[in-house]
Amino acid sequence: MKPTLVFATTNAGKLVELQALVGDHFSLKSAADFPDVPEVDEDQPTFEGNAVKKALTYARATKHWALADDSGLCVDALGGAPGVHSARYAPTADERIDKLLGALDGVGEAQRTARFVCVLCLASPSGETLCVRGECEGRIGLRRVGTGGFGYDPVFLLPSGRSMAELTRDEKSAVSHRGKAFLALEPRLLAVGRG
Repeated sequence: MKPTLVFATTNAGKLVELQALVGDHFSLKSAADFPDVPEVDEDQPTFEGNAVKKALTYARATKHWALADDSGLCVDALGGAPGVHSARYAPTADERIDKLLGALDGVGEAQRTARFVCVLCLASPSGETLCVRGECEGRIGLRRVGTGGFGYDPVFLLPSGRSMAELTRDEKSAVSHRGKAFLALEPRLLAVGRG
């Protein structure tokens, strides 16, 4: 019987990406499968701090291994903002992009450098944790391009000039911050999956 792995998120976009990365080594559950677990207040100043807090909360509450992700967009011209506040930068995805583009109004292309950052934390029910970090370098475009992905993907331009929203799921997994973090975590995750 496959072990259960709980994704400590309700973000549908993250769930799809993580499920594609994990494959069939686990019986996968999400935070939505455990409605009695209280929502985790992501009040830590770092991606690592938030990922650990979420993973430990779900691992201890569900008695299963838990995988949490904290990720965001760090824009150099904005001093690293929105950073850990990326999901709360504005009420909706469109408003977040509008606010970001507004904040960068008048900033030249060369100064629009940015990176997506993802920290994945794997936690055991007994409280062990392992965190890995992945980053994807790029810059913020002047307008939305592409219809795929989620979040800031339509305005995040890769060195190739394509936006993250123009990539297929497989292409995105190969270059994304989440894909890179997962590759770093994969050996430990597979060891857990084998029992």
